[in-house]
Amino acid sequence: MTYLRAAAVGLFSLAPLPALAHPHVFAEARLEVVAGADGNVAELHNVWRFDEMFSSSVILDFDKNTDLKLDEAELAELGETMRTSLADYSYFTTITMNGETVDVTKPDVLHVTLQGNQLLVIFAIKPVKPVPVKGRLTFGIYDPTMYTSIDFPTDEDLAVKGEGFGHCQHKVVRPDPDEIIEQNSATLTDAFFNDPTGTDMTKLFATRLELTC
Repeated sequence: MTYLRAAAVGLFSLAPLPALAHPHVFAEARLEVVAGADGNVAELHNVWRFDEMFSSSVILDFDKNTDLKLDEAELAELGETMRTSLADYSYFTTITMNGETVDVTKPDVLHVTLQGNQLLVIFAIKPVKPVPVKGRLTFGIYDPTMYTSIDFPTDEDLAVKGEGFGHCQHKVVRPDPDEIIEQNSATLTDAFFNDPTGTDMTKLFATRLELTC
């Protein structure tokens, strides 16, 4: 099996990329941040829909019985492969609490289905420690290697759910890449030169949900 094409195996254990990395895999996403009754962030619900070309290559890699489709067992294997591989990348998830980065737990399962010719991945993750719904919070999904492009088609695809967010103001931030490069040119150059496989600087380009509570 060519792991560079398997839904998160080679894709998430890449060889070093050049400084001018660009996406090879594309996914449209929805992120729903859920507030718990205890006043903390309870879960982050993710839905990712991958492009048809990548989805087709994954079918070839995981279609063990060569019937040109993925049955329930093959989809479950794919989901577990992605669950394991994405752990090293925090499931492309970034959470900050008053500027401090908060890691996420490993999800119990990644549900994978095929809708038409596209892979659909659905899963929920939780912060590793309590994140009170107060102060300044940010939530985003991005690939630090820039190999995968995670796009939110509309601002409504970044949403909050739960009464706990009732006192919060929230907005979707879509950074302008040209402005980011101009404002951080020297820092970005050094970061990519020293760590071409991925750097936290890439989060400057990521669409994110910002809350002030």
